[in-house]
Amino acid sequence: MTEKTLRVDLNSDMGEGFGTWSMGDDEAILDIVSTANVACGFHAGDPEIMARTFASAKKKGVAVGAHPGFPDLWGFGRRVMPYTGPEIERIVAYQVGAAQALASYAGHKLTHVKAHGALGNLTQTSREIATAVSRAVKAVDPSLTCLVIALGEQSRIAAEMGLQVKSEIFADRAYDAMGRLVARGTPGAVIHDPEEAALRVVRMVRAQAIETIDGMSIPCPIDSICVHSDTPSAVKVAAAVRKRLQEDGITIGAW
Repeated sequence: MTEKTLRVDLNSDMGEGFGTWSMGDDEAILDIVSTANVACGFHAGDPEIMARTFASAKKKGVAVGAHPGFPDLWGFGRRVMPYTGPEIERIVAYQVGAAQALASYAGHKLTHVKAHGALGNLTQTSREIATAVSRAVKAVDPSLTCLVIALGEQSRIAAEMGLQVKSEIFADRAYDAMGRLVARGTPGAVIHDPEEAALRVVRMVRAQAIETIDGMSIPCPIDSICVHSDTPSAVKVAAAVRKRLQEDGITIGAW
């Protein structure tokens, strides 16, 4: 067993409310994870929520990154929108800049960028979109790490650009035979049972491989595990994942 498989990051997407509307229990999740990906105002989030989330993450010793998405508050960033590659570059650059500013305002430091929702899914399959997001990160701050979906286009493209890349798997999402996320709404796409998710994560981290919905195993690097914060069982899933990893002797920590 290599040292890499004995240490893994545990991340969650948060700060995904807007104005007086809230989404998820960020404070509870921040007590569990080692890294927070903070919405930047386009699919969710606003200056107040961003500043508050960054400040709380700093207080709790949690690393922070930007979580840019399509400008889609109505659809929570989960709808594909017809922007060109250059437009996506500027959309992402805008949001990363906002996150850097609010993190600095809160006395924290941004470490990475992880694309959200439909935009993130496109970086897994589309060379054009993966290139656009990676170019935006490199243009704004090449020291930022790209947190990418394991086995996706962006993992290769960002590395070719000289950017630091970390690959993530999802504790609460199923994978198809190609190693891609099963579409939400498909039966079995989202795993709600905390113990099922936790045991599955431990197996994948130990094997350094994705388990697919049809029982296959696809080898891949696993640097980080995402537990979504916007599902009813989110806190229980995150807590169960952390507990099982630690019981198995796997250290949890940001990179």
